[in-house]
Parts: sequence; structure tokens; C-alpha cells
Amino acid sequence: MRRDIFQAIADPTRRAIIALIALQAMTPNAIAGHFDTTRQAVSKHLRILAECELVKQEHKGREIYYQLKIDKMKEIDNWLEQFRKIWESRFDQLDNLLSTIKKQKK
Repeated sequence: MRRDIFQAIADPTRRAIIALIALQAMTPNAIAGHFDTTRQAVSKHLRILAECELVKQEHKGREIYYQLKIDKMKEIDNWLEQFRKIWESRFDQLDNLLSTIKKQKK
């Protein structure tokens, strides 16, 4: 079963892992050190992120480093863009309303 990107970011731990490895590539042990959970639980989250192609593995010697695939995050941004336009439109409407109310009080 292939998971989609939104299933990956639905979990708060996976979002936190994404935030961690967005700054620098990290080993599973280093990532696990930031959480109150087992190394196995972190590995499961990393596997899901890898299935969704949000992270990639890089082997350096005996260590495996995980890093974020920034280009895959664009898929989320594209989906959010439709809502961003709605929010901006509503904020513009609110600005106009507040300007009208302010002018009426003068």
C-alpha cells in the first residue's frame, strides 16, 4: 500500500521529524534522541516518510543519514495555495470593512 504525503504529515511526530531534518541530515539515533519514544518507533516514522518520498537516505560509512526532500514539500504547498488565495481574499474583505467602519466614525 502506497501512502500519500498527507498521511505522512498527519502525525505530529512525523512533522517534528521533518522539522528536525529540514535543518540538517541526521541518523535515526540522533533523531530518536529528540523524542520520548523508542528508536524502533522513530524508525517506523522514518519508513513512512520514506514511503511518501519526503525523506531520502544517504549512506556514509556504517551510518544512514536521513534528509528532507524539499521538492516533495512543494506538493503540500501547491495544495495549500488554493486555501491561501481564499484566506487572502477574506483578509482583504476584512480590511475593506474595517476601513469603511473607521471612515464612518470620523
